[in-house]
Amino acid sequence: MSRPIQFEREDILEKAMHAFWEQGYCATSMANLVETTDVKPGSLYAAFQSKEGLFLAALDHYGERSAKRIGKALASTDSPLEDIRNYFRQLTADAGNPKAKRSCLLVNTALELGHGNPAVLERVNHHLNTIETLFRNNLEAAQANGELGTDKAPRPLAAFLMSSIWGLRVLGGTAPSPKRVKAVIDQLLTLLD
Repeated sequence: MSRPIQFEREDILEKAMHAFWEQGYCATSMANLVETTDVKPGSLYAAFQSKEGLFLAALDHYGERSAKRIGKALASTDSPLEDIRNYFRQLTADAGNPKAKRSCLLVNTALELGHGNPAVLERVNHHLNTIETLFRNNLEAAQANGELGTDKAPRPLAAFLMSSIWGLRVLGGTAPSPKRVKAVIDQLLTLLD
């Protein structure tokens, strides 16, 4: 009779997520994951089947956590448009915080594995589309309450905002000055006027 797996799945996913985020998929070995998670290889394989299985679960963990965090930020006031502005202003503040992760695991994954692994690309696109939908919903609500002009098309504007986040996350990986990030975000926010 096999022994039951003795670990908290969420804790393992959190630790694995950080390992993949810091090193990338290819540079993270199972030995790294065993050390990072403090779980024996057999237990990791039993729970996730493979390194890729653990990676996909960690990617889902990241994507769901990101969507929840962004969704909360986009529903923090009575003004859907101001919530979007505040979200981007927070990105400016993060640029000046050395403890803030500046890159995005979804963007990193798309750049590292996107074209060579359809399962990974599908997961990345799913999570990015979920986040884009959050922005589109806010833009549609802003348009409905008169905050956003009818000359703005919510769907392409949401796609643009999402693409801008990707670019800011890539830029963030280069450790730019907060002043530079603020200038980019200030320019971006003029599209919401």
